[in-house]
Order: sequence, then structure tokens, then C-alpha cells
Amino acid sequence: MSTLLVKHAALLITMDDLRREIPEGGLFVRDGFIEQVGPTAELPATADEVLDLRGHIVIPGLINTHHHFYQTLTRAVPAAQNANLFNWLKTLYPIWARMTPEDIYISTQTALAELALSGCTTASDHLYLFPNGSRLDDEIAAAREVGVRLHASRGSMSLGESQGGLPPDSVVDSEEHILRDSQRLIETYHDPKPGAMVQIVLAPCSPFSVTGDLMRESARLARHYGVHLHTHLAETQDEEVFCLQKFGYRPVAYMESLEWVGEDVWFAHAVHVNAMEIQVFARTGCGVAHCPGSNMRLASGIAPVMRYLAHGVKVGLGVDGSASNDSSHLLGEARQAMLLARLGAALEGASLSSEDAPPLMTARQALELATRGGAAVLGRTDIGSLEPGKCADFVAFDLNALDYAGALHDPVAALVFCQPQRASYTVVHGRIVVKNGVLQTLDLPRLIERHNRASRRLLQG
Repeated sequence: MSTLLVKHAALLITMDDLRREIPEGGLFVRDGFIEQVGPTAELPATADEVLDLRGHIVIPGLINTHHHFYQTLTRAVPAAQNANLFNWLKTLYPIWARMTPEDIYISTQTALAELALSGCTTASDHLYLFPNGSRLDDEIAAAREVGVRLHASRGSMSLGESQGGLPPDSVVDSEEHILRDSQRLIETYHDPKPGAMVQIVLAPCSPFSVTGDLMRESARLARHYGVHLHTHLAETQDEEVFCLQKFGYRPVAYMESLEWVGEDVWFAHAVHVNAMEIQVFARTGCGVAHCPGSNMRLASGIAPVMRYLAHGVKVGLGVDGSASNDSSHLLGEARQAMLLARLGAALEGASLSSEDAPPLMTARQALELATRGGAAVLGRTDIGSLEPGKCADFVAFDLNALDYAGALHDPVAALVFCQPQRASYTVVHGRIVVKNGVLQTLDLPRLIERHNRASRRLLQG
């Protein structure tokens, strides 16, 4: 068993139940799990490995609850730059249909490298199309090399254009194969134990790309094996119209009709929901992956995050696909979440007195979404805070950076209010993945070269 001592952090943010913030703080870690948290003077003096983090702020590892890794290959595509969701999808589906297993592998590593450098230690990805022999296995193998925890969502699309769905028939699959492959992946890769590096999620893509039968059968299979369920929901008003016309329900009511609500379910976006639907999420335990950057990029709207939190709904952050955000910087996403929530509060309270105006999201609330909130959404009790018994997943940022100059009277707020920085250290289960701002697990220049070559090939057709 190996030990790790983290000492002399200028400030250690625990995100524990007491929300302790410890000056001159540190951690003592054994075999990937935290044994002690507190002031450096109260920790053991030695360990197999020692990290002296003077001048750094240490926070729990950030948790990404919604992504599409493969979309790093199609960032800023000219024809999709100014489109709303449905037109954006229709533009990109034919390009994605050309992807190969190698493309899945390369894009996974690119997205995870970006995430790790931004302070992310756990990422959930939603891979929902599998062209040219691609499999979720390609993503899982690629993630192992990076060293970030992965919730690999076996997505699916079965409702092609010929059946009234949005995606072209060339990127949909048979429901029999989807369910058979979902079972194979769970039995092969899913690890339910504390400290798991890989967990499988079942994730039919959206109400406009799968049938109700596939949703029901996916839920039945997931609950048989005890894995979580995920899908896009209520992202745009177009989706609301689609669901009303095709199913006779608003999106949330449609999920209820399919038994797609509960503690084991989380939805991406959930922008267009009303007060009664927020109550459904709160009552049944559904979680929400809030994706502010993507929602702004595609002009989808402002999710009611502060109302979710007021009603006790679990909310985490997602950078979403890198073709609808064009970035995978999770600390940056926390900043976007705070700023967008404040804009939403201003719009909501425009006609109200200052006493009745909605509250503004704070920097600490934004960081909580990215840590404790994400862990709750993913159903993980072993990550999200720094306390004994939890995984040694933490991130350190150098407070001597130019961007924090003048803001050190509140270093926690500085992380969110100031320009988002690259992490100095990202540690996953006690293993250093980023050191002095440099990714340790991959040859980054070589990866970027391969990724750009693959991206050019896809766009040239």
C-alpha cells in the first residue's frame, strides 16, 4: 500500500458537510483513499510521496456530468456555427457517420486531456452513435491511458428519419442490438465498488431519436443490473413541440409515462421545465446535468438552476459536446453557470422590487455544482468532497497566477470570478495526472497532431 502526503496548501476546500475551508491545509492518503484531512501540523510528517502545495488552493476534483467526447473532432464547423439544436444536429450527423474506432479513441483522449488540465477528475460521456464498427470499448480503452474516472454511457438512436425521428437512418441501430450490446458492456466493464474507475450508464439519446419501447427496455435492463440512466431532455422548445405532437406529452410527462424518473436517472439540460415539473424531479430524485455553455452557444435558453436548488433537485455541471461548447474546461463551465444564473435572475426579477428579486448564484455554489453536485447526480458517494474514506481526487491551482492578482482576499471566489486557469495538479485516486500544469499520462503534441489529422479527414469527406 502506498501513501501520499499533501501539505502546506494555502487553502484547502473540503466541500464536506460543514463546508470547511482549511488554511495551511493538507491530506494524508493511503492506497488512493483519504485517511486524514486538516491543518498540515496535524497530519503525519512523512509518506511515500509528498506534495508541497504552498501558494496553491486545493479543491475536490471537478466532476463532469455530460459530454460527447467525439465532438472534439467537429469544433466550430462553419455550417453549424449559427444553428439551433435541430439544424446543428442535421448538419453534423452526416459528418459523424464517417467516424471510425480510431476517431473515437483519439477524440476521447483529447477531451479527457482537456478536462484533466481544467481540474476534472471524473467525466461522464454520452456516446450514442457507433458508425463503421465503433464501440464504447474504444472509449473505455482510451480513457484508461489518461487516468480520469469514466462514466461511459452506452447511448443509442433507433428512431431514424424514415420512422419520424430526427437522425438519418444511416446512424441509427436496431433495438435488439442496442439492448444486447448494453448488457455486454455492463457485464464486462461496470464496477459498482467505491473507487471505481469505470461505470456503465444506459443512455438512449433523446425523445426524438429513440422509441418509447427502447426507453422502457433500457430502464428495465439498467435496473436489473443496478446501473444509472441518462438522456437529453427539455433542451429546446423544438423538443417540447416534437414531444407534444408525437407522444401527446410534454418531455417530463413523457419520461414519467416511460418510468424514466427516479434516483437512478439524470437528464442533460432540462432547460424548458415548469414549476410542476421541477416538483417531479424533486419528488422522484431525478438529477440534472446543467450545461450553460452549450445552452448559450445553441441559444437553447437558461435552465432554472436556482429554482432546482431551492427545491432540492440534484444538479451537476456538464461541458456538453465539444461541438456545441467547443471547449472542455470544467472550471470555465462553473464560471459560466454562475454568470448565466445571474443573468437569469436579472431577467426574472426585472419587474420586481429589490426585496423580492431572485437570489444570485455565488462562486461557492458554482463550485459546489462542479463537485458535490456532480457526485450526487452520478450516484457516487465516494467522490465530490475531501474527507476521510473518500477517493483522493483533488485539484490544485496556483494562486500566484497573474489572473488572481488582487483577488486573494477570497481565493475561493477568485477561482470562479477570475479567468479560469489550467490546473497545476490534478490527482485521481492518489495518482498524479497533471503536474505543474503538464499532463503526465499522454504525449500531448502527438495526440493533437493525430486529432487534427482525423478532424480534417472527417470534414473533407
